Amino acid sequence: QVQLVESGGGLVQAGGSLELFCAVSGRTFISRYAMGWFRRSPGKEREFVSSITRSGSSTTYADSVKGRFTISRDNAKNTVYLQMSSLKPEDTAVYYCAADVAGGATTSHGIAYWGQGTQVTVSS
Repeated sequence: QVQLVESGGGLVQAGGSLELFCAVSGRTFISRYAMGWFRRSPGKEREFVSSITRSGSSTTYADSVKGRFTISRDNAKNTVYLQMSSLKPEDTAVYYCAADVAGGATTSHGIAYWGQGTQVTVSS
């Protein structure tokens, strides 16, 4: 009943920028959920990237992306964003949008809904 649809992934050179989008739809209000982004690199487990509270008043970032990535949301547009700048080859991963009905979307264990994943590839 709740769908998360991602867009904006692609191929970018190191040092470049890319913005990911996640549209939330279904019989729900996006404001019900803390929203987050996770990623999985080849041969690695899924890891937390960033999250944002239900009102958008607070954000959290993994140490590896602090100062480079910015998460935001527009509840009126049912959309969450991840602006990625100063991209590095190690940022290459499948990025997943996630919705947390109870917690703050800072851990995958509490995620209620996942997007399909979108590939981000950063070349040297």
